Amino acid sequence: MSVAELVKMSNKYGSDPEFVLAGGGNTSYKTDKELYIKGSGTTLATIKEAGFVKMNREKLAKLWTTEYSADTAVRESEVLADLMAARFPEDMNKRPSVETLLHDLFAETYVLHVHPPMVNGLTCGQKGEAEMNRIFGNDAAWINETKPGYILALETKNVMEAHKAKTGKYPQIIFIQNHGIFFSANTMEELDAIVADVFAKLRANVKRTPDFSDVEFDMEKAVAIAPALRMMLMADDENATSIVTFRTNAEVMGLCKDKQSMAPVMSTYSPDHIVYCKHEPLFVEACDEIEAQYEALAKALDEYMARNGHAPKIVFVEGLGFYACGKTKKEADIAADVFMDEIKISVYAESFGGHRFMAEENIDFIRNWEVESYRQKVSLSGAAPKRLNEKIAIITGGAQGFGRGIAEEMAAQGCNVVIADLNEDGAKTTAKEIEQANTVGRAAAVKVDAGNEESVCAMVAKTVLLYGGLDIFVNNAGIVKAGTLDEMTAQAFDLVTKINYTAYFFGAKYSSKIMKIQHKIKNNYYSDIIQINSKSGLTGSNKNFAYAGSKFGGIGLTQSFALELAEYNIKVNSICPGNYLEGPLWMDPVKGLFVQYLNAGKVPGAKTVEDVKRFYEAKVPLNRGCLPIDVARALFYIVEQKYETGQAIPVTGGQEMLK
Repeated sequence: MSVAELVKMSNKYGSDPEFVLAGGGNTSYKTDKELYIKGSGTTLATIKEAGFVKMNREKLAKLWTTEYSADTAVRESEVLADLMAARFPEDMNKRPSVETLLHDLFAETYVLHVHPPMVNGLTCGQKGEAEMNRIFGNDAAWINETKPGYILALETKNVMEAHKAKTGKYPQIIFIQNHGIFFSANTMEELDAIVADVFAKLRANVKRTPDFSDVEFDMEKAVAIAPALRMMLMADDENATSIVTFRTNAEVMGLCKDKQSMAPVMSTYSPDHIVYCKHEPLFVEACDEIEAQYEALAKALDEYMARNGHAPKIVFVEGLGFYACGKTKKEADIAADVFMDEIKISVYAESFGGHRFMAEENIDFIRNWEVESYRQKVSLSGAAPKRLNEKIAIITGGAQGFGRGIAEEMAAQGCNVVIADLNEDGAKTTAKEIEQANTVGRAAAVKVDAGNEESVCAMVAKTVLLYGGLDIFVNNAGIVKAGTLDEMTAQAFDLVTKINYTAYFFGAKYSSKIMKIQHKIKNNYYSDIIQINSKSGLTGSNKNFAYAGSKFGGIGLTQSFALELAEYNIKVNSICPGNYLEGPLWMDPVKGLFVQYLNAGKVPGAKTVEDVKRFYEAKVPLNRGCLPIDVARALFYIVEQKYETGQAIPVTGGQEMLK
């Protein structure tokens, strides 16, 4: 028995989404004198020993005999002060769970408090208490819905004493109406057995499980709505951010077929839902024309905000699905996951008399309770804003080379990056590693054939449904086929043109569609299309005409796109890097440019790959090849400035100078 075992238990249940979402729930371990309780705002899935707060049980016991104010707000403030005073000196910089007192009531060593949707199908059912008695008999106790914190602890104490008077022992399982469940045991093995038994009995009594299977939906409409909604929710502050993520499935589609069908999710089931999804979603009726849909959406948002004093976190569109909204990707994803939990509860509640929402007075209490505001703030907090804070970008050819390096640098500056590449496995690996270096949701992988119009269209659509819009399109995918006029085949020439030139047209076409919607709703908003060109787009390249020609053409596209898109605040620019001599394009021992150029005789007198490398390094006044960070810095400048478009910016170490 130890805190180490507590950590193990916490990580086990906290990493299972059927038990815990958004870092919710709490755990504890006690001795005669000490109680170790999960700190507020920490996450069970990853918590370590340092995440627990060491509490003095003798001081906690005094809270039961202290007389507190009858005024709700004053009382909760007084209780919180005494709770904080019960910390041991070494943990004075931590904040214990608001349910610390409740954990201290249990005689057993370990306590697990979670909010599983199947459990809450029972606790949020109209016949929840009667069904609990039928299924569990004297093995469990029931707490009627009440205000959390001190009032809940008092009610639990009374119920536990009544249960002991009736059965001769305190309960080790307590169901709390519209809240969750407490388990207690003296060993981990005993606790696991109790949890498994409870779930086995609940499963045996559930008549229907949620159907989250995929369904067909109007993707074009879903994609068109997302960037408009994102802009409507974004504040006018220049540093404001907004992310919108779309969800739909068979269960969701059944709920949003009309306003009446939404009844099971139009209010809230538990405090967690209020904290992360707000107390009610917004339902918007469908319109046939997209312009009318935008008007209906704007009107519904205005009415919602006037009624509630804040924007919605969940927005349903009739016959389509729902959008989860937040200032960050993390916040939007948590809202989506927690709302899916609410949908699960609504389905499970069908087996226990039908759904029962929280009482309005308790909803109002949670909405204004400082403790939950603190928990939300800590859970959703992140680092200070960065240069590309919560921007949304696609980087084609992002799985390797310049593309990967650019994506890594953009993500490090707070950008949400979509790694788009024909090499799907490589894209997934890159996205995963970027997330590990930053935060979950910071990167996503999408397979794309940059030279295929349908594939590019699908890439943009997937990005918009994941993040809600598009701020930066980086056309980086490229290919090199070196050779003389005698050696170059028409097939190779066409391939270079397709990937380096035509693909840029496809990317600009479909990315600008989303950017235009954003500008339509928020006409002072700027977006960027950035082509990663080459120094070979600024000057001819001997025995490499297919590549150089495609890059020269790319600058012509950049200037032309810039003129056409300026009225939408879409800036279009090219970056012309020097040679990334350390990258796979050059260094690959079989297909790399060093090998190609050696074989093509492009470097007179060169007998080895190293001879070719030294030749190209010597061409650069700063005596090295170009690196991804060099290109990224040029990209940051392009995005941050608002008075240049149609430019080709050299990043060549002085090898190519503008004339």
